[in-house]
Amino acid sequence: MEGSKTSSHRTVLLTGAAKRLGKEIALHFAKAGWNVVLHYGSSKQDALETLAKIKSLGVEAIAIQANLAEAEEIKVLFKASIDQFNRIDCLINSASVFEYDRPSQAMHMLTQPSLMGNIQVNLAAPVLLAQEMFHHLQKQPARNDGLVPVTIQLLDQKLINLNPDYFSYTLSKSALLTATEMMALDFAPIMRSVGLAPGITLPSGQQTEAEFLRAHRMTPMGYSSSADDIAQAALFIANAKAITGTTIYVDGGQHLLSSERDVMFNTQ
Repeated sequence: MEGSKTSSHRTVLLTGAAKRLGKEIALHFAKAGWNVVLHYGSSKQDALETLAKIKSLGVEAIAIQANLAEAEEIKVLFKASIDQFNRIDCLINSASVFEYDRPSQAMHMLTQPSLMGNIQVNLAAPVLLAQEMFHHLQKQPARNDGLVPVTIQLLDQKLINLNPDYFSYTLSKSALLTATEMMALDFAPIMRSVGLAPGITLPSGQQTEAEFLRAHRMTPMGYSSSADDIAQAALFIANAKAITGTTIYVDGGQHLLSSERDVMFNTQ
């Protein structure tokens, strides 16, 4: 863990915040004056660089390493966050396993370890962290500034139009979508639960920049989401006390177009 103790009035805990989309969301919250708990898995150098950028914005921040596939490390992550900042007002689950599999393809069939790996990180960890946050908030006095704590789950536009690509990933995110709605009921009125579903936002896997740009344009608006779009939406949700139990799709309308393949492959 890196950082120093603070008692600032608003703090966000963001998993998978060392790089890519998680990093952009963390920086956006920091620019808005939120202190940041930056979780990372194996990307220590990226995490330290992101931590330095966040602290240069004048807010307090810490970086905590944890393996989200391990239940005990999830507990340690949340306890360390509370020990430093006393209270977490927004939990954003950005960390995820995203590896290609599909039952019909002999070279990419599901295995029990890969399926369970997706479930542990993409489903169990977000729910267990939300549970930790709720039981902590139960013991705290209500805020007097109108902010209602929230957990934000990063989902995926493809959940509206399912296809079998990235089967284990999609299955785990589909379950998390349902969990998001169930937690909204279970945790009210102490804490909100909201889904945030990006479209194709950054190049992934073996995708070239040219392939990404073609896929990014395949929406009704002619563009999908940028990292800044997702960060803005997350900050909006954090401050919008009447939003709970729903998912906001930030994708240029990509979810309105059905596809037999994942958008990663729609580059023709």
